Amino acid sequence: MGDMTNSDFYSKNQRNEANHAGEFGCTLQELRSLMELRGTEAVVKIKETYGETEGLCRHLKTSPTEGLAGTAADLEKRKLIFGKNFIPPKKPKTFLQLVWEALQDVTLIILEIAAIISLGLSFYQPPGEGNEGDLLPADGIFIQGNDLKIDESSLTGESDQVRKSVDKDPMLLSGTHVMEGSGRMLVTAVGVNSQTGIIFTLLGAGGEEEEKKDKKGREKESKMQDGNMENSQNKAKQQDGAAAMEMQPLKSAEGGEGDDKDKKKSNMHKKEKSVLQGKLTKLAVQIGKAGLVMSAITVIILVLYFAIDTFVVNKKQWLPECTPVYVQYFVKFFIIGVTVLVVAVPEGLPLAVTISLAYSVKKMMKDNNLVRHLDACETMGNATAICSDKTGTLTTNRMTVVQAYVGDVHYKEIPDPDSVPTKTLDLLVNAIAINSAYTTKILPPEKEGGLPRQVGNKTECGLLGFVLDLKQDYEPVRNLMPEEKLYKVYTFNSVRKSMSTVIKMPDGSFRMYSKGASEIVLKKCSRILNAAGEPRIFRPRDRDEMVKKVIEPMACDGLRTICVAFRDFNSSPEPDWDNENDILSDLTCICVVGIEDPVRPEVPEAIRKCQRAGITVRMVTGDNINTARAIAIKCGIIHPGEDFLCLEGKEFNRRIRNEKGEIEQERIDKIWPKLRVLARSSPTDKHTLVKGIIDSTQVEQRQVVAVTGDGTNDGPALKKADVGFAMGIAGTDVAKEASDIILTDDNFSSIVKAVMWGRNVYDSISKFLQFQLTVNIVAVIVAFTGACITQDSPLKAVQMLWVNLIMDTFASLALATEPPTEALLLRKPYGRNKPLISRTMMKNILGHAVYQLTLIFTLLFVGEKMFKIDSGRNAPLHSPPSEHYTIIFNTFVMMQLFNEINARKIHGERNVFDGIFRNPIFCTIVLGTFAIQIVIVQFGGKPFSCSPLQLDQWMWCVFIGLGELVWGQVIATIPTSRLKFLKEAGRLTEKEEVPEEELNEDVEEIDHAERELRRGQILWFRGLNRIQTQIRVVKAFRSSLYEGLEKPESRTSIHNFMTHPEFRIEDSQPHIPLIDDTDLEEDPALKKNSSPPSSLNKNNSAIDSGINLTTDTSKSATSSSPGSPIHSLETSL
Repeated sequence: MGDMTNSDFYSKNQRNEANHAGEFGCTLQELRSLMELRGTEAVVKIKETYGETEGLCRHLKTSPTEGLAGTAADLEKRKLIFGKNFIPPKKPKTFLQLVWEALQDVTLIILEIAAIISLGLSFYQPPGEGNEGDLLPADGIFIQGNDLKIDESSLTGESDQVRKSVDKDPMLLSGTHVMEGSGRMLVTAVGVNSQTGIIFTLLGAGGEEEEKKDKKGREKESKMQDGNMENSQNKAKQQDGAAAMEMQPLKSAEGGEGDDKDKKKSNMHKKEKSVLQGKLTKLAVQIGKAGLVMSAITVIILVLYFAIDTFVVNKKQWLPECTPVYVQYFVKFFIIGVTVLVVAVPEGLPLAVTISLAYSVKKMMKDNNLVRHLDACETMGNATAICSDKTGTLTTNRMTVVQAYVGDVHYKEIPDPDSVPTKTLDLLVNAIAINSAYTTKILPPEKEGGLPRQVGNKTECGLLGFVLDLKQDYEPVRNLMPEEKLYKVYTFNSVRKSMSTVIKMPDGSFRMYSKGASEIVLKKCSRILNAAGEPRIFRPRDRDEMVKKVIEPMACDGLRTICVAFRDFNSSPEPDWDNENDILSDLTCICVVGIEDPVRPEVPEAIRKCQRAGITVRMVTGDNINTARAIAIKCGIIHPGEDFLCLEGKEFNRRIRNEKGEIEQERIDKIWPKLRVLARSSPTDKHTLVKGIIDSTQVEQRQVVAVTGDGTNDGPALKKADVGFAMGIAGTDVAKEASDIILTDDNFSSIVKAVMWGRNVYDSISKFLQFQLTVNIVAVIVAFTGACITQDSPLKAVQMLWVNLIMDTFASLALATEPPTEALLLRKPYGRNKPLISRTMMKNILGHAVYQLTLIFTLLFVGEKMFKIDSGRNAPLHSPPSEHYTIIFNTFVMMQLFNEINARKIHGERNVFDGIFRNPIFCTIVLGTFAIQIVIVQFGGKPFSCSPLQLDQWMWCVFIGLGELVWGQVIATIPTSRLKFLKEAGRLTEKEEVPEEELNEDVEEIDHAERELRRGQILWFRGLNRIQTQIRVVKAFRSSLYEGLEKPESRTSIHNFMTHPEFRIEDSQPHIPLIDDTDLEEDPALKKNSSPPSSLNKNNSAIDSGINLTTDTSKSATSSSPGSPIHSLETSL
């Protein structure tokens, strides 16, 4: 095997394709785009291009029966052209890269410490795969086989097995599992070109080859740019039916991508900072600068004061023998300066953030959230939107019978077995047990207390579950009538919409059990079992009444209705089993059941909490729109009477794309605020929606979007979202790899816990900041003024470092480990623009600083008189520690300790002790700090510059400290609204929110996403193209014809204008700029009109279409004179 890497493969590929296309008759790109198609589209494409699958085999020089010849030269050549079947894994970051990233923190740069803190993040390596069923290793086309069923859930997210056939759906995809049958396939794409490979590439698994591909593709792309647009439009016209067109990148129309690419390269690895990181970095820089200035001024003042006092006032000479003494003085001044700086710079901030996040992550494990990226935890607190899957997340992913109509009674829940006639019950159990695939069964739960496992067809599992709910058992019935004894089986298909099984009774007669869609099976019923279990006549009018009273109400509740029936046949003459129409008639209805995938019981409450917390929940599902809407109502995502949108993927795409098939942000902006349910959606739609919400500038706060996903197909959306939640049980490895948090119980209510923890992290940091900044302000001012007035800081360097230790490390531990409360969910998300330090916090910080400074300066200047001790001011250089300064130090620490309790509340609450005992770490740290302080004061001696204190002096220190709590109540009484002069701090401005590199990175992502994800279906936009051409012509003429003319009297549709042959312009397409409905809103010509244009697609209701063309019938075309074309020019859009 050639040792050729995939990255080389791309570069060689462009050269090779041209050389070898002739040799193999089809290029890699052709095969890749062929594999994008599904079902009949693919069959049509293969027939059109290659004749049949045999034709494709001939093109690829392979045999449908023997496969490849297998010569080494041939295999090497194929590897060169089509690539290896290998998806390169993403390289983990090296240790040094992580160290370097950790050192980028501003505070750490200022102090050059704590580099090891951020290296706690371990490397995550995805575990090896282990799956049931044969895994398909590559993409290909099914050429022959029998009864092949594939589980495509890992790629599509839909759990139903897909039947493959040569004439209906021959496409086989890598990463999917063969569940039944066997077959042969022709391999058409391997490695990074397979569908799984493409998704992995989108997630950045093949990072390097993407870069190389970009470099190589750059020149080629710039040449293709102009041709591309027309090509795609022509393609749309040429391919009539199943056309699929490569999505254009958003910027391709303007070109100019080439320049950005270079910038992008350099910024590829830069990740957008989380909201909290951004605000903290900014705040730390501001505090750091202020601290640096203060410490510099302190040193300068001390040096100048000493120099002037010594050499100018006292007129001393600088004698060589005195130099060591002077140097000692200068060193002392420098140490005081450094002390001020160390106290001023909040180097505890990164530590507090890390501790808070790490603590939260550990605790979140208990709430079923496995956090893979630390900052995702904090980002979740700011989430404004959640796009959730339906199946398995909001619902249990288990079909369950919830309503039944048995014996003339409509039960809204599972009936009591005693209330059902024995005969009916017996028939029902037999009908369900025998007339379903024997591979379908219900197994005991894997874990104690879990739900029983459903294996096989989901609907049949629901019916078997119904049997178990009726306290019956299906196993004995199946044992009595094993599969090989079944006389005849009419399997379920899309034409019959029912399944029937015939068995031979002991007396030689036959009985047939039938089940299927109620509207189909009921039409074939002529009898129904009554309350006594006896058959009675079932006439068409009875059926109509049943539809109205039973089936329609069930359907309105989002249930799938299934009818179970039976029929007895005589043994002679034996019926003609092939005459289906006769056999499947004259049935007797046993019961009708309503089946659904029920909503998880805890979900409605969880969604209500989200909505109360200001988070919009949207459902994005592959299911049909009626089921999706019914489930959304049950969950509480939508409420009757609200103004919301429920769209299908096709309609969503029609609304967000312009006539060229490009997605436009303005169009998405019209839809997403009201969109609540997106049904029948593809992975691309999910990615587009998430991207559209994130990029929207319509609301003043940038939206923070969380997404849930379980399939490989959800990978790109999970990656794009601010926080991606993957399912731990049902999720594929690709989904987990792309996610930030893994829900270990696949439950939506765990997401609410994540929101709570995220908000708690933010609040913990704010509490810590409130405490730390109070200490900073006081310590810096005391050190600065003390130094300037008494030439010595009242708080010595070692004492300052102890204070720093209390307020940084210990306080961050104490305040960052506060457990979250439900109250966090009663407020809206803070958002990016909300400052980190609110005005209430600023009031607390300054208020407590005033109290502390007043008392410390009182003690400093009159303390010796109050305590009748010696003054510690103006002490000589090496004098022993004084009681005076020890009292100041001790009082200072006591005030910080009690202020730490005040700092537990940041929104102006009065009860600062609320929930204090739920946080044992906090209590331990406060008591522990107090104990260490006693030791330092009493036994610290010279190293700590402390002199032991008497009991009464200790009591005074503690009393002044306790005053902090009383003062806190005083501050809480002052209304913040009155203090207009208070400024907030730590706000992220719009400019900083999205640095240039992030914008560039975004464009990079769009390109890949639009190019690589599934190509958009363009059937609908041939019509739009025509309308567009017509509008273009109108626009061109309007500008020249309206000048100097009066207002037109009549308005008619564009189509009337097009009937004037003299105004047809065939070749004008390239020269006239395209317009769409968004341009029209700004068009001055339209604004001058006598009547405003009718609804310019404001997307108010779900029935609005992309472009509304209305013909004004009040004045017909004939009423305007054909000689004056101006009358028929006016458009009504």
